[in-house]
Amino acid sequence: MTTTEHRQPYGLGKFQDRVALVTGGTRGIGAAICHQLADGGASVAAGYWRHHESAEKFHSTMTADYPGRAITVHEGNIGSADDCRRVIGEVVDQHGRLDILVNNAGITIDRTVAKMADEDWLKVISVNLSGAFFLAQAALEHMLARGSGRIISVSSVIGETGNIGQANYAASKSGLFGLTKSLAKETIFQLNRAQRPAGDGIGLTVNAVTPGFIATDMLATIPDKVLEKIRGQIPLGRLGQPEEIARVVAFLAADESSYITGQIWAVNGGLDM
Repeated sequence: MTTTEHRQPYGLGKFQDRVALVTGGTRGIGAAICHQLADGGASVAAGYWRHHESAEKFHSTMTADYPGRAITVHEGNIGSADDCRRVIGEVVDQHGRLDILVNNAGITIDRTVAKMADEDWLKVISVNLSGAFFLAQAALEHMLARGSGRIISVSSVIGETGNIGQANYAASKSGLFGLTKSLAKETIFQLNRAQRPAGDGIGLTVNAVTPGFIATDMLATIPDKVLEKIRGQIPLGRLGQPEEIARVVAFLAADESSYITGQIWAVNGGLDM
């Protein structure tokens, strides 16, 4: 995506000739995002950590669904700055470019503050927040040189509301709000300083999406009674689906969304009303 390229004739949400990296991309919301972007024509790189079997299954499914498309998987610990830089480098080396980065990988280690060990706090922050920073830092070096790109982070409604037993998770997801807005401002500053006006072409934008309670493996261990209580708090009365998050990510990643940056998009069934 360079500033001299014309807009694609395919319409909103189409990603022909685009390369997207989605961390935590082989399962749940991440896999739905990969499918959504691939449906629009993107070549997809999916990050994962340790879950080799699901990564192999994802790769087989994607290559069968999108024959002839460049689909790759990349193992890396998002909690490691070196791994973040290595994965970005791998994607650029194997695909020749990186147009879209989706910071989706995240973990939970739930404890009340009184019982939370140092490692419980540090690990969640390192994966959910620091990992997003190190990935964006490496991706931006490539995107700024090209003059265009998209960075989209997947936060959580818990980052807005907080939650008992999730001080580490809430802090990490809330931190993505400030990171998103700061990165959005810095990209504009850097482009203007390089005499590449930020408003030209399809732009280089940074945004975040805040899902509510989504029907993924992360909720699978929650007892039915607790889930029923959660549903009762959601104005729309149901859990969200991964595909509903993926559609918003794809909207923000599209060329036509070049006038949207530094924004936090809630997809939570009205939970924060």
